[in-house]
This record gives sequence, structure tokens and C-alpha cells, in this order.
Amino acid sequence: MSKKRERDEYLEQLWYMKEEGKDSVDALKSALDTDYDADITNELLSEDLVNLSEEMNLITLTEKGEDYAQQLIRAHRLAERLLHNVLGGDYESGACEFEHTVTPELVDSICILLGHPRECPHGMPIPEGRCCRNSSTTAQSSVIPLVELAVGQSARVAYINCKSDQQLHKIDSLCIRPGAVVTLHQRYPTYVIECEDSNIAMDEEIASNICVWRQPEHIEEAGEEAVDRPRRRGRDRFRHRKKGKS
Repeated sequence: MSKKRERDEYLEQLWYMKEEGKDSVDALKSALDTDYDADITNELLSEDLVNLSEEMNLITLTEKGEDYAQQLIRAHRLAERLLHNVLGGDYESGACEFEHTVTPELVDSICILLGHPRECPHGMPIPEGRCCRNSSTTAQSSVIPLVELAVGQSARVAYINCKSDQQLHKIDSLCIRPGAVVTLHQRYPTYVIECEDSNIAMDEEIASNICVWRQPEHIEEAGEEAVDRPRRRGRDRFRHRKKGKS
């Protein structure tokens, strides 16, 4: 592992510790286990990336260190979102390589492409970037939650923004996965969408977690039974039925 990669790993771990409310040297040693090297922490200290007090057993990121670590975490979690939810790949190992080689400009481009997602697949927050603060909408205008579709409108699934693996697997088992084309048929009393020749009913919470690319060319007139009423959560989180069956 290169020296830069080692230093990056320390800064990332310190960011994770900050999220968990930890700031002790012992916590850093425990997290890194046999990879801990006091020389690296001293290098980070000399470069004003960390505050270190061995006597008080404290180590924290400086403002400069936070800025640098935030870029690493942002790149890592956006890579996870891209690889897992859009490309369907092994997001953990790929994201680990990605964060150390990508430029900030490319990270912002990916963020815009994905519609500025707020969380990685693990449910951890993705740090806000300049593109988010500038409200860049090159792709944001086309990536929206499924609940924002009009009744009768079709879209292609971009990614699933679930809080848990169980919820993600449930949606995947219904063939609602990145790349699938869905059509919204009903909002009330539950959301009903068509996907791969099946009608699928779900509540608003689940529908809100499905992010889609709008496809204006696929907009169709809603059928006679399509209902467009105020949003309301259904009693069942999921109901799956083949077309033509009750």
C-alpha cells in the first residue's frame, strides 16, 4: 500500500470515528488493529491534518483534515451508490479503489448524474459537494423519486435508496431494479406500478425510495382505472400480483 493510501485510510477512519462520536487514540488503534502506525499519525499532525494529544488520549481532525477526509468519504459513498444501485457491481471493493484515484470534478459529475443522492447503500450520509450547494440540475431534473411521476407516466429505474438490505432485497425480488422500466398506474389508496408485465402495489415510503429517470417519450394516457388522488400510505407495505389476477 502506498504512503498516500495509508494516510487516506487514517483520515477516513477518523471521519468514521467522528460520526460515531469517538475521538480517542485507543479507538483509532482498535479500528486499524495491526495496521496502526504512530509514525503516520505524527505525519498527519505535522501537516496540520489532525489534532493529537497522547497525554489526553485524544485525536481529531483539524479543519484542513476534515475537508480532505470529507472528499474521500464523499467519493467512496458516491462510488458505492453508482456501483451497487446503477451498475449492480460489488460496490465495497470498487469504491475503495475509486476514492483514491478520482478527481473532485468527476465526483461532482457522478453526483449530478445520480441526482445528488443523500445516502450510500448502507444508509450513511453522503457529504454535500459544491455541485449540491450550487443546485446543479443537469441530471437532477431527470432523476426523481417514483412518487413524483404523473399517473400513466413511464420511467426507468436509476437506483434504489433503501434504509436496509432487507428492504432492498424485497424490492429486487419484485424485479424492481436499476434499468427496469416502470409505469405508475395509481396513487391511492396505494401506489400501483407496472413492471415487467406485473402490477405491483406498495406504500408511499417504499415508492419514495425508488429513484427513476423520467422518460417523457413513454408518457401514456392513464387508463380508466388509474386513480390520481392525494398521497396516502397504504396498510400493506407490498402486494405483488400478476396482471389479470386479483
